[in-house]
Amino acid sequence: MAIDRQLDGKKIIVTGGARGIGAAVVSAYIEQGAHVISLDIGSQQDLASDHGPGWVFHRQCDIAQSPSVDQAFAWAAQQLGGLDVLVHAAGIAPNAMAQDIELDQWEQVFAVNARGTFLTNRAAYGMMKDTGGRIINFASAAGVMGQPGKAHYAASKGAVLAWTRTVAREWGPLGITVNAIAPAMWTPMYDATRASMDPQQLEQHDAFMASHIPLGGRLGDARTDLAPLLVFLAGDGSRFITGQTLPVDGGMLMLS
Repeated sequence: MAIDRQLDGKKIIVTGGARGIGAAVVSAYIEQGAHVISLDIGSQQDLASDHGPGWVFHRQCDIAQSPSVDQAFAWAAQQLGGLDVLVHAAGIAPNAMAQDIELDQWEQVFAVNARGTFLTNRAAYGMMKDTGGRIINFASAAGVMGQPGKAHYAASKGAVLAWTRTVAREWGPLGITVNAIAPAMWTPMYDATRASMDPQQLEQHDAFMASHIPLGGRLGDARTDLAPLLVFLAGDGSRFITGQTLPVDGGMLMLS
């Protein structure tokens, strides 16, 4: 019996694909038959799927730097022969109380999270404007409701949400959909956040999670809880969804 792969031959770029959520998405895409370019500031390994015709090649890219993004996307266009989907998952989330944030840290967070969204989305637009496509940006519940200890991160993700809604309107007539994901997944970045907390902060944090996430009281698993939605959003069935913020967080952020 033939296997029904939802993304056979889809041409996809994933930023932040070396680990955590990005790596889970890359793995799910190649299992669904997609051709993937994974961009990350860290090192990666090329991977051919044992489950189908999908494959992934990698390239190092600093999403905060315009020349690096432009060169990486030009290379990706050659490898893929076009672009159907951009999943922009790369980002940073340092921990600091608002009054303790230094200017250089504020600017670094905005360079990666906000400027990086602008640069990668702009590059994807150049590859999609004649054919249409899907752009999936990673935002955060912090950008909607704030998050103590991450004022700079929350502000940068608020910018991502505003950008996403605006370009969804501007680029929709060209057949380009632009949506934002607000995930709450347990990742290496989250491990680093937990490690930066003292015992009292960690206890308070875990109590907050237990009381605010109806489904299980803790963060989800990227492979089982998030990747299936990302497969759907990359496919043809999502063509009439744009400008949305889609929480995948066990019910922590309930938008009206």
